[in-house]
Amino acid sequence: MEKRRHYTIYRFIFVLPALLSITVSIFIAANTASAFPLEKHLSSLERIAPESKQVLLVTDDKFLIFSRIQVYAMEKTGARWQKALPTFMAVIGKKGFAPPAEKREGDGKSPSGIYSLKMTFGYQESIPSKMPYRQALADDLWVDDVNAVDYNRWVKKGFTQALSYEVMKREDNLYKYGIVIEYNTEPVIKGYGSAIFFHIWRGENIPTAGCVAVAEDDIIQILRWLDPQTKPLIIMGDLDTIERLMQ
Repeated sequence: MEKRRHYTIYRFIFVLPALLSITVSIFIAANTASAFPLEKHLSSLERIAPESKQVLLVTDDKFLIFSRIQVYAMEKTGARWQKALPTFMAVIGKKGFAPPAEKREGDGKSPSGIYSLKMTFGYQESIPSKMPYRQALADDLWVDDVNAVDYNRWVKKGFTQALSYEVMKREDNLYKYGIVIEYNTEPVIKGYGSAIFFHIWRGENIPTAGCVAVAEDDIIQILRWLDPQTKPLIIMGDLDTIERLMQ
């Protein structure tokens, strides 16, 4: 009896990785084969933002216990929205998406909603993009002190009294290329969250404090594609939230 129980345990341990591998393969194959799930809703952009012709859509893709964040680059050609670039893997805040209007400073969540993309930034003097660009220098900061008058603003170190801020020229490559997500910028509401960017990730399984992050090669593709003339937007949230936003 004891031997049979041990044999069953060993067999389960041997089979489990294979079962997980098959499940993951089915998940990847199913999502690769399926059409973009929200394409039918993008026609709603004619009502929400009729002048926009480029959209980055950031949402979760779930199957059983598995979940991943994906970025779809959508472009309007004529009267039809379609994918303009490959689908990109991404990471978001360590606590997922905040429901619309519920993002708060320091909560570890990424905001849900529809936001403009107006400015890019990085470490170099220039980057391969049509978008407005600002080089991050050693004295550039982004204020996240909720009590500061310049909360959620890019400032120079010697021109702020903020006690808490992000250094824009970091010692790593996270902000080597970045896009400002215009969340809580017009107007700024203190405590509702700051410094929400689209930037380079630390790794594909390492979440952010609230930003959206992708691989360096992927953000370069996105930067080359974005065009300010199209008034680009980013739409963020889980599938249910985005469907409600687009209704």
